[in-house]
Amino acid sequence: MLVDSPPETRAAPEAAARSRNATRAAGLLVAAGVLLLVVVASIAIGAKQIPVDQVWHGLFHYSGTDTDVVIQDVRLPRTLLGVLAGAALGLGGAVMQALTRNPLAEPGILGVNAGAAAAVVSAISFLGVTSLTGYVWFAFLGAGAVSVAVYVLGGSRSATPVRLALAGTAVTAALFGYVNSVQLMDNAALDRLRFWTVGSLASANGGIVARIAPFILVGVVLALALARPLNAVALGDDTARALGANLTRTRVLAMVTVTLLCGAATAACGPIVFVGLMVPHVVRAITGPDMRWTLPYAAVLAPVLLLGTDIVGRVVARPSELQVGIVTAVIGGPVFIYLVRRRKMAHL
Repeated sequence: MLVDSPPETRAAPEAAARSRNATRAAGLLVAAGVLLLVVVASIAIGAKQIPVDQVWHGLFHYSGTDTDVVIQDVRLPRTLLGVLAGAALGLGGAVMQALTRNPLAEPGILGVNAGAAAAVVSAISFLGVTSLTGYVWFAFLGAGAVSVAVYVLGGSRSATPVRLALAGTAVTAALFGYVNSVQLMDNAALDRLRFWTVGSLASANGGIVARIAPFILVGVVLALALARPLNAVALGDDTARALGANLTRTRVLAMVTVTLLCGAATAACGPIVFVGLMVPHVVRAITGPDMRWTLPYAAVLAPVLLLGTDIVGRVVARPSELQVGIVTAVIGGPVFIYLVRRRKMAHL
């Protein structure tokens, strides 16, 4: 004879779950507040020192002075691009790690960076494209085409995380070999691509922000919608099927999401390392493995990291600056090693 559990026995886990969710929600609000502070700092701090009252004047009382131009036409677009690219890289890394069940997955594992770089170098060398606004579309299309190719080579409907990772690694090696050979034969391509391949927010302008924003916003919506299916995928294929997840649809949509997010960010800023790799680990240390919380946290904390390192790059080398891709690599490597050793993240 089956006996129902007492109401107080059932209520205890439900109360604990509500408490955890309330704590996570409060933490997300705090993270959003930190992001707002970093956004303000990114607009106010730069290679050129500008008093706070002039920053305020440039934002809300634009009159065309040199300081106003710096605020409106340089720092504001740069900050907006940092928010968009950071959110894209953080979400893209979290989705990739869940999709491949690989804690070291990042935009390079599916060939996104290599596809974008190959398309850009081709546009510069063979089509004579010279402006960032011109080859941003080539970078995005290259990232998308290579992501599709990796999915097909990985087995399409029968693709597994291991096969996708192997296909991405092989395609990446081949494409970067192509990129290096073209650059060696074409000095103009080398000079123009060199700045982009470092990873930078310095070339941001309103046109670039407007071009990549729709792709990133669609990618954000798709990523958040995939939270529940990705939770199932993380448990393994058999368990995911038992829970009713459509593995093929989830993987296709996840690939599309990664292409939109990381392709757009890479096209606008170049291949910025560490952000998409590290942020999901930090987030999971705060929220646990539930993608319903991991993804929103990643979308907020990744821009904090990207803009924070960009501010550091502007300050440490005044009156010049270090590109954000260099700073993230220098700061991120040791921090990542420390956290892996301390929290054993390689086993996540």
